[in-house]
Amino acid sequence: MNYASAAKRINAYERLIRLDKPVGALLLLWPTLWAVWIAASGRPAIYIVLIFVIGTFLMRSAGCAMNDWADRDFDGRVARTRDRPLAAGEIAPREALILAAVLAALAFCFVLFLNEFAILLSFVALAIACAYPFAKRFVPLPQLGLSIAFSFGIPMAFAAIRGELPWECWALFAANACYAFAYDTEYAMVDRDDDLKVGIHTSAITLGRHDVAAVMASYALMLAFLAWIGIALRLGWPFLAGLAVAAAIMLYHYTLIRGRSREGCFRAFRHNNWVGFVIFAGIVFSYLLPEFP
Repeated sequence: MNYASAAKRINAYERLIRLDKPVGALLLLWPTLWAVWIAASGRPAIYIVLIFVIGTFLMRSAGCAMNDWADRDFDGRVARTRDRPLAAGEIAPREALILAAVLAALAFCFVLFLNEFAILLSFVALAIACAYPFAKRFVPLPQLGLSIAFSFGIPMAFAAIRGELPWECWALFAANACYAFAYDTEYAMVDRDDDLKVGIHTSAITLGRHDVAAVMASYALMLAFLAWIGIALRLGWPFLAGLAVAAAIMLYHYTLIRGRSREGCFRAFRHNNWVGFVIFAGIVFSYLLPEFP
């Protein structure tokens, strides 16, 4: 294999695991870091942070490879995904499965540095991650499956740090499930016309003309859960300021998705990274500035 062929193949693998599109990894990372900081009362051990950051990127990459393998017969018929490596025939299906397994195994190596409770939960997380790509064939709202999969770093963080799953763990889980449902529905709105032709289920199709209302209601529920957590844990003004900025961003997303254009919906989806970031910043500064109640 010459240099040009090798470079082309490496590029295909990079695109398969979305190294060129880090937004999805960040959408998975921010809520996990919310949980790490809250579970550790603002003082997480560096090794815990590193394990969850590295593990998040590895599992997101593994999930992308698994998802493309599951959707290899559909992606070529959807405008946004027809150039993905598997759909375009640049990578064999077997190679995608092998890469997904290797990345998941690497992530598990890091999990082994955590306690037994977190290790046990990692098997549940893996099962959900493997099952989710097939949900769109059978479930009217498959985005609920992604909501659970993208929220599982939260109980794992509490298990690793506290050895238990207190109420705030499940409140954070619920908040992030609403968040993930909102942004993944925006994502599904991009492909609605193609998905109707292919014959798969998505929340954008099932909700029909109520899709925009559902996205905004999910955002509102997310903010309500987070406000409850912030007030109960006395996180203070930085956290509430973060929620206020997040709410402003969500209102901006409404202006992007209300017309249901592909470009607007995709832009709103990608912009959700900032929602997760400002909430994380609010949590961090709430613990750094405890003198301001």
